[in-house]
Amino acid sequence: MRLFRCCDAGGFRLTQFPDDAIPPYAILSHTWGADAEEVTFEDLTNGTGKNKAGHEKIWFCGEQARQDGLQHFWIDTCCINKANKAELSQAIQSMFRWYRNAARCYVYLPDVTVATDEEANPPLWESAFRKSKWFTRGWTLQELLAPNTVEFFSRERRKLGDKTSLTQQIYKVTGIPHSVLQGAPLSQFSIKDRLRWSEHRQTTRPEDKAYSLLGVVDVDLAPCYGEGAEGAFRRLHDEISKLERCIQDMHSTDPCDDKKRIEDTKGGLLQDSYCWILNNASFQQWHSDLQSRLLWIKGDPGKGKTMLLCGIINELQRSMAQTAFVSYFFCQATDSRINSATAVLRGLLYLLVSQQPSLVSHVRKRYDQAGKTMFEDANVWIALTEIFADVLRDPNLNTTYLIIDALDECVIDLPKLLDFVAKQSSAPSRVKWIVSSRNWPDIEERLERAGHKVRLSLELNAESVSKAVSIFIEQKVSQLAQQKKYNEHTRDAVRAHLVSNANDTFLWVALVCQDLEATAKWNVLKKLKMFPPGLDSLYVRMMQQINKSDDAELCKQVLALVALVYRPIILEELAALVEQLEDIANDSELREIIGLCGSFLTIRRDTIYFVHQSAKDFLFTKTFHEIFPSGKEEAHYRIFSRSLQVMSRTLRRDMYSLRQLGYPAEQVKPPDPDPLAVTRYSCIYWVDHLCDWNLSSSAKDKVDLQDRGAVDTFLRQRYLYWLEALSICKSMSKGVVSMAKLKVFMQRRTDASPLNEIVRDGRRFIMSHKLAIEKSPLQAYASALLFSPTQSLIRGLFKKEEPDWITVKPSMDNRWSPCLSTLEGHSSSVWSVAFSHDSARVASASGDNTVKIWDASSGECLSTSVWSVAFSHDSARVASASRDNTVKIWDASSGECLSTLEGHSDSVRSVAFSHDSARVASASGDKTVKIWDASSGECLQTLDVGKILYRIAFDVSGSHLNTDVGTIDISALSGSVTLSTISEPCSPQYHGLALSADGVWITYNSEHLVWLPSEYRPSCSAVLGNTISIGVGTGRVWICKVERSRLS
Repeated sequence: MRLFRCCDAGGFRLTQFPDDAIPPYAILSHTWGADAEEVTFEDLTNGTGKNKAGHEKIWFCGEQARQDGLQHFWIDTCCINKANKAELSQAIQSMFRWYRNAARCYVYLPDVTVATDEEANPPLWESAFRKSKWFTRGWTLQELLAPNTVEFFSRERRKLGDKTSLTQQIYKVTGIPHSVLQGAPLSQFSIKDRLRWSEHRQTTRPEDKAYSLLGVVDVDLAPCYGEGAEGAFRRLHDEISKLERCIQDMHSTDPCDDKKRIEDTKGGLLQDSYCWILNNASFQQWHSDLQSRLLWIKGDPGKGKTMLLCGIINELQRSMAQTAFVSYFFCQATDSRINSATAVLRGLLYLLVSQQPSLVSHVRKRYDQAGKTMFEDANVWIALTEIFADVLRDPNLNTTYLIIDALDECVIDLPKLLDFVAKQSSAPSRVKWIVSSRNWPDIEERLERAGHKVRLSLELNAESVSKAVSIFIEQKVSQLAQQKKYNEHTRDAVRAHLVSNANDTFLWVALVCQDLEATAKWNVLKKLKMFPPGLDSLYVRMMQQINKSDDAELCKQVLALVALVYRPIILEELAALVEQLEDIANDSELREIIGLCGSFLTIRRDTIYFVHQSAKDFLFTKTFHEIFPSGKEEAHYRIFSRSLQVMSRTLRRDMYSLRQLGYPAEQVKPPDPDPLAVTRYSCIYWVDHLCDWNLSSSAKDKVDLQDRGAVDTFLRQRYLYWLEALSICKSMSKGVVSMAKLKVFMQRRTDASPLNEIVRDGRRFIMSHKLAIEKSPLQAYASALLFSPTQSLIRGLFKKEEPDWITVKPSMDNRWSPCLSTLEGHSSSVWSVAFSHDSARVASASGDNTVKIWDASSGECLSTSVWSVAFSHDSARVASASRDNTVKIWDASSGECLSTLEGHSDSVRSVAFSHDSARVASASGDKTVKIWDASSGECLQTLDVGKILYRIAFDVSGSHLNTDVGTIDISALSGSVTLSTISEPCSPQYHGLALSADGVWITYNSEHLVWLPSEYRPSCSAVLGNTISIGVGTGRVWICKVERSRLS
């Protein structure tokens, strides 16, 4: 970065600084005068420009910086060498960051004057301030939003106020919310809102209207002057879409939601119960000592570690600088979504990128190549650790706090996570870490490797924890006394028992109070004596109560199920997975059953959780044989078996009544009631429970894995419906993994050959069509079936589901293979195809500089005579678009060139005949469309459309051209025309059979019908009536015919 430096003698000189050594600086925001008035980099280099009007601004900025104790300052007019295009490009991409990192930003307003003796209220200059040209310019939007401190100065260099004191006036002028002007992160506001703030601003160069928004919408885009505003905005919106898609795919859970759920589950966050830690010596050392980068909070179960971290997060967010970030993650062993090392890094990254989207560039380096699979494949840990390390090294990353709760509940790859934390917390950076866990020796051993750590043991801070628990007891007793209307004697007795038996354990207090909530007040004193001190003793008593109840077996089945599931389940899923509950449809009865489980479980928003990880641990270690009398494997088998039953009973085609085959998955909303509510868990995890079942546990149960057994029957009768459900559940990737696991699992079976075959075929099916079904659930019955081998078992079993309105289908191999067999003969890519209007022939143009005429029925090449081709409607002539800037008219029978139409100044990209065959339209790289007389070759019209069109076609009336971006009215005179598009291009609307503008869908009346796999997507296409012909990059052409009368 090039900065002015204030010299001791009073002058200024330019100095260059590397990005990692930039000193504090001031920055100027202003409106440019005439080019001849502004001092440029060239002027400073040549020692000229001191007589220019703009030199006054340099002196103003320098003197003001000096008064504010700053030695350096930056001004855009002269600190950028605009003659160096690379430097200019880099400056434009860095501008928002430069303004954001400035210590002070001075706004110089030459059109606002202040009288020397002005004392009016409101001041007279306010009117001029609101009308200032500064508020109308495009670049000044980011100069207002990016810096923390923005100060406004009049023509006389008098300070008018700053962004904070003038918030109301700025809001009235710009409509930008107060919270934004007061420093709220821009990421809290939608892209649409941020773009709206720039609507009425102008820039000198049209492209700058888009480039000035790069930092505002957090995207990185290299400027390309000459592309025009429309091209710049198209690229801007493309980058925004890529950014949003990347962040969406990165998301597996939102730690903010997890934090709120945890606080709700534990009855809310009580400030007085955690504030002690803020003054703790170990915490203070970590917080204030630059060398202390890792704080490890450790303690026994129930000591309040999680709520401590929730409180610390709140305090950091409240007290830290607006430029700092807090990212956190709560591990939970009972939830497979948040119990792995990769889930921790994904969650931390997600929150970081959500707060500072520019950091996503480190993710995009890999994501743009691999897509969503980057977060799912076998190398995800390696990819995430490298990305995370790059993020932490980013010079633009400000002070950041990373917090991980419950390391002991990270059940997958915990050693890797510990090593990563130890390594990263030892590296010099602006990042500080907090982790919490139980007192586990293996955790301590690995964290010992961290170079600059601080330990905070809750057992060694027993007095502080005891006071916090006492405060918690006071709150809980007060709530109970008010809720149950205790008298003073009862209230005091409850308080005394809790204080004397809590052993400084929050969880013990919470469990006892939960039990007392369900106890009549006249029984409280008697029941108090039944609560033993210590968590394990309390858990033992809870189990004794369960065993004495009439519903003991049912409660144990519920506890076993909740202990084994891979994520917390909802009440409806519980009823589906426990046979004794299947006839209970009343939520209140299900809640009552959960209440019978002795406070081991709790319910939040219809989801069932263990009250604490220690409760689950107790069931597995102290009461295992009571909960799992036939072993854990048998319990897995029951879940698997019930899952198959409920899926076989409920899954069907179009569960959500979407109807449209191309209905986007991201737009799917669950109906009420949700038909998938009972099967959602089963759909995702049934294979996992099958694989965790011990095959030798019961010979009788092996029948499920034989031919015509439960698994075989499910795959043969419900496989496609299962894939649809997976798509709706946004779990297609999990389905791919499940089929791979099932394939490996079945390899152990030698007595189920047909079942093995259908499993192998099902795995190939989901791998081949994952993307199509993931995008639109009902493509399981369209694209997936159409583009599967003819002898695919799944395709054969579900043949009745194939679209019956497609009468000519893509030619497919017999077995699974990426190869196609269609029309072959070109030696290069096929760029354009067209049907003759009698449907007898197809013309194709290829990069091998030939046009071939094919028999549409036999596929035989009739003649070889080229960007684009089109038949006349009498099928007698063919028009071709050429790279030599011409349109040629050919005799379709002999292949003779009848005429050459000249006039375009660039290669011709598309041609079309009018329906009366009298006119030809051509679109060229010169961004014009020409209308020609097909007989004489005379140019009738030239339309300046301002962009390159690749697909054009006359409508039936001949008064409009349908294009790949909109409709052009060609009844107007020659000259400039306006496309039906805006700066953000809209999708063209097509009637009848067509291809979508991106070539990914076959559509009918603009409704998506069939998703095209990548190897079947067009490099060119043609539609005639109910038949579509597609040329692909391999040099082949395939044909699809639709029977419109069968479309419903």
